[in-house]
Amino acid sequence: MTISPPATVDAATGNKTLRATFDSGRTRSLAWRREQIAGLRRMMEVGDGEFTEALRQDLGRPSMEAFAADIGHTKTELRHIAKHMERWAKPTKVRLPATVRPAKGWVQPEPLGVALIISPWNYPIQLLVEPMAAALAAGNCVLAKPSELSPACSTVLARLITEHLDNDAVAVVEGGVEETTALLAERWDHIFFTGSTAVGHVIAEAAATHLTPTVLELGGKSPTYVHASADLDTTARRIAWGKFLNAGQTCIAPDYVLADASVRDALVDKLSTQIGEFYGADPKSSSSFGRIVNERHLARLRGLLDRGAGTVAAGGTIDEATRYVAPTITVDPSTDSPIMQEEIFGPILPVLSVEGPAEAVAFITARPKPLALYVFADDQAAIDTVVDGTSSGGVCINQTLMHLLPPHLPFGGVGDSGMGAYHGKAGFDAFSHHKSVLHKPIKPDLKLLYPPYKPTVERLVRRFLR
Repeated sequence: MTISPPATVDAATGNKTLRATFDSGRTRSLAWRREQIAGLRRMMEVGDGEFTEALRQDLGRPSMEAFAADIGHTKTELRHIAKHMERWAKPTKVRLPATVRPAKGWVQPEPLGVALIISPWNYPIQLLVEPMAAALAAGNCVLAKPSELSPACSTVLARLITEHLDNDAVAVVEGGVEETTALLAERWDHIFFTGSTAVGHVIAEAAATHLTPTVLELGGKSPTYVHASADLDTTARRIAWGKFLNAGQTCIAPDYVLADASVRDALVDKLSTQIGEFYGADPKSSSSFGRIVNERHLARLRGLLDRGAGTVAAGGTIDEATRYVAPTITVDPSTDSPIMQEEIFGPILPVLSVEGPAEAVAFITARPKPLALYVFADDQAAIDTVVDGTSSGGVCINQTLMHLLPPHLPFGGVGDSGMGAYHGKAGFDAFSHHKSVLHKPIKPDLKLLYPPYKPTVERLVRRFLR
């Protein structure tokens, strides 16, 4: 399939056009918002085949993973937004104290203005379209920046967005570091970024120049704790699925496993067996296993394996020609090694031993707060110890990745793994200002609070406001 390139705009021109559109007021109407969400839904239907092919070109993504993780998930989110956005946009009445009555008070959501959305390469459809949908549902204009590291997806997105949305209110800028730098030099009313913690610092610094609010969906080393009470067969299957989906290039993939010493070796054996059940004796030939996005990332993963990665229990092979890294399990890496200091973002899973949940908590809390945390146990006390004793963007118990799916669960990070959240109403709220409004009638107009102040009035005020 040939993917034809679209026409896109530069940073300054795009910003100027979008700001003029927003200032005109046309994006505030619910009718306009409904049209844009309908356009996105139509785009996802029309573009299904092109998106699948682009994901194959960029990431070697199997069609099942392309649909489930990028296309299908996005369709579900759009359907949820379309169903609920009008209710989210309604003002919410609040109860007022006696000190301001008679009066009415409410909180009124209003769009922030022009939003810049910068998406990553690993889930290039989902992680651009879903925040765009939240921004448009809230009544904002959007400048979208797809990742240059997934060029086929970027090309398809830029063209289809242009075909299905209001071009005066939604624009696309393609390109790399130079184009992104130009975008960050502009003033925006909101910046939504998904990517690495290192680049998140750059985004936050640029946003601070104009005091621009941000949502930063970053990454980090998401830990998995396996308690001795866990069902090891199911645990191994679910960890392997979460880790090796998209060849490990998932921001909430299990980054490393802390297993109780009594079950560590059995878990490693079952993880190794599970790789064969998923991908056969030769995962390289499996149609269900993806590829690393480019040569630079492949070289980075090779470097992680070459420097203190521990004993390889499964996998470990790399083929530069096809950007293939085998599903790999390593045991007992040095905690000071790069593989335990850097986010892996590839199909390599280190497994270490701990002596129970308390030691797991100590290990996790000694490191930056992760985007996700996974606990496998049939012991509620062990689950509570880990969940209550740690801080992470989200938690999933006895499964991986799936806490991202429910639209009523906000998705976001904390600390080094990000700030802010989206999905469902959380996304609408992230792109909205919740304006407080008090409406007081002209009469009665009690003069007690106006100067000159009298001692009797002060005593009365002190009684009411104590």
